[in-house]
Amino acid sequence: MKLFIKEHALLMFVQFMQMLLFLSIFWFDGYRDIKLFCYAVFLNFFILGGYLTFYYLSRQKMYKRLNQPLESLDDSYQKTDDAPISKAFDEVLRTQYKLFQNQLKSVEKEQEEHRKFMDQWVHQMKTPLSVIELTAQNLDEPESSSIREETEVMKTGLNTVLYIARLKTIEQDFHIKPVNLVKLIDEVNGENKRFYIRNKVYPKLEVKQAGLTVETDEKWLFFILSQLISNAVKYSSGISNRIVISIYEREKEAVLEVKDFGIGIPESDKRRIFDPFFTGENGRKFRESTGMGLYLTRETLQHLSHQIEMESASGKGTTFRIVFSATQNLTSL
Repeated sequence: MKLFIKEHALLMFVQFMQMLLFLSIFWFDGYRDIKLFCYAVFLNFFILGGYLTFYYLSRQKMYKRLNQPLESLDDSYQKTDDAPISKAFDEVLRTQYKLFQNQLKSVEKEQEEHRKFMDQWVHQMKTPLSVIELTAQNLDEPESSSIREETEVMKTGLNTVLYIARLKTIEQDFHIKPVNLVKLIDEVNGENKRFYIRNKVYPKLEVKQAGLTVETDEKWLFFILSQLISNAVKYSSGISNRIVISIYEREKEAVLEVKDFGIGIPESDKRRIFDPFFTGENGRKFRESTGMGLYLTRETLQHLSHQIEMESASGKGTTFRIVFSATQNLTSL
């Protein structure tokens, strides 16, 4: 109704001024029949009111659509009414919807091509890195260890790029199945063996619930756990020589916990640690920090419907927990 009144405010003003002008002409010409003037005013407003009422009722659907936001893009194809202006309005919405769909498909195609390119590029880069790593084994120390250390950093960066590219189509990349947490932790520890040795930080596994099995995506959980362990080791190196990886049940929920005793997270950084590209005070001290690890971790866990918890005290260490709901904890079912 407000939109209708705003649209016709000028018409009502012009109609009022026109009526006032004609009455003034008759008045100054000496014709001063008050009853006739009142009748003319009533007739004028009656005709104007009838026209506005008919106009509003015949285009009521259109005004409601204009006042209410679309709940979905498919609503663009709804028919308003048979009035010419309504038909033109419907046609504009349909045309906009088609243009949007075409542009969206174009962008999605570009993103898919970019993702495929990144996949291929990452896999192509891994091959020469593996060759460099094998070649370094024949070199003397400490050159051999230094080269392998750098290749591991590059591999970690390439894997991060790969997972960032896959994040946009993460639902298509999921393969949900039962995953034994102890077995997964052993695989991650085996993959990071040299990383532990190089930083002189070693994992301790505490299994408070034997045979704990959860429903999740093994590949993505492997990546998430690797990120949490990498951070725990990196920010403990030179301060503490251990991290603790625990698995247990909490009110029928399964919990995978990674605890370190390193530098901890400053209070001012805690609210932003999951933001993309945020490195924080600690991250700026380490050249390989990208600020994407925890962002990818949270985004992936949200898609998997797992929860993440964090506790940290500056100078005392940090604890991250991946929480699997009671329905995802297959051991308790």
